[in-house]
Amino acid sequence: MQSIQDLRERRGTIAEALNELVKKDEWNATDDQPKYDKMMADIDEIDAKIGRIEAANARLAEETERDGLGEAAERIGRNSNDRGMQIYAKWLKGGDKALNEDDWSHVRATMSTTTGSEGGFTVDSEVASTVLDAMKAFGGMRQVSTVIQTSGVGQMSFPTSDGTSEEGEIIPENQTATDEDVTFGTIGLPVYKFSSKVVAVPFELLQDSSVDIEAFVNRRLAQRLGRVTNRMFTTGTGTAQPHGVQVAAEVGVTAANSSSQVTAVTYDSLVNLQHSVDPAYREEGNTRWMFADATLRDIRKIKDTSGRPIFVPGYEQGNPGGAPDRILGDPFTINQNMPVMAASARSILYGDFSHYMIRDVMAMQTFRFTDSAYTKKGQVGFLAWMRSGGNLVDVGGAVKVFVNAAS
Repeated sequence: MQSIQDLRERRGTIAEALNELVKKDEWNATDDQPKYDKMMADIDEIDAKIGRIEAANARLAEETERDGLGEAAERIGRNSNDRGMQIYAKWLKGGDKALNEDDWSHVRATMSTTTGSEGGFTVDSEVASTVLDAMKAFGGMRQVSTVIQTSGVGQMSFPTSDGTSEEGEIIPENQTATDEDVTFGTIGLPVYKFSSKVVAVPFELLQDSSVDIEAFVNRRLAQRLGRVTNRMFTTGTGTAQPHGVQVAAEVGVTAANSSSQVTAVTYDSLVNLQHSVDPAYREEGNTRWMFADATLRDIRKIKDTSGRPIFVPGYEQGNPGGAPDRILGDPFTINQNMPVMAASARSILYGDFSHYMIRDVMAMQTFRFTDSAYTKKGQVGFLAWMRSGGNLVDVGGAVKVFVNAAS
């Protein structure tokens, strides 16, 4: 059986050859397209094998940790210097009464705010960072945006000024210069309260010392909070919720009414969308595409005016992890909260997403419920609250959107 490393090396070799094929000066559809299709099929097959091996390894690791007391003891020893995590895990299992006076002193010393009401635990920065890092896996917005962390929840506004239409003038001798004041504005970055919904944990998980209850609860909280915040940062309306990037972005290209672009996009439209973003942003090297996976599936089938496929798979270039897959020279991010291509859908984004600002307030609080509603089911409930907000704080058109044809 081939190792993951062997498969990745083989993928890199095929992808490199595929890149060279696409870069040919003359594209011969009769000869080159079958080669492209064959190599793409090989890469897809290798990616599927790598995915299966990684999934199997993850399951094996989870089963080993769950079933092996030795592994649990090793984990505890490995984290023995992380006092905050130890206290948090202790609280998850036993609640407020499980913590002694020294534990609470440490909690109060490391919190941005005091602990909440009975049954609550205001998570310290170490635990909160773990949850926030885990949330990056859901959707893609946290991976490409600028994320800031604040300890307060007061109003925060960013100054804006669009000078793209302003220019100087030629003045004849002894004449007075014309007045033209600079216009300033502000874009707010308010925060909103998000709930993980209640996670019910059986007594058995809490009582079994071989189970990493800290990881179990954090993973579930991160999944739920990650999904809802990513959706809001993508398609939030800006009214009583964050202003999502897909809603805030200016329209770069609207497809003309044509059946060919109601549920699809053409090569020309992608080129036009790319060039709708000012070169000042593109030359910084941070621009990328964002769309749903179904849209990527359709874009992979698009060919340029010479019949050459525009999708180029990445391959190793001396950097860990290799080069990313690219479309028209730029990488892309899959975001399943982006609409699929449909009539009048704002389905494709392009630009510099670092101008989308996510503001996290670190005073996250977890609650532990042991009332009769859970006790009679043999469970303990956990619920996390967090406050976060997001907005596109650029007014110069850093991110543009493609709108499918209406009909």
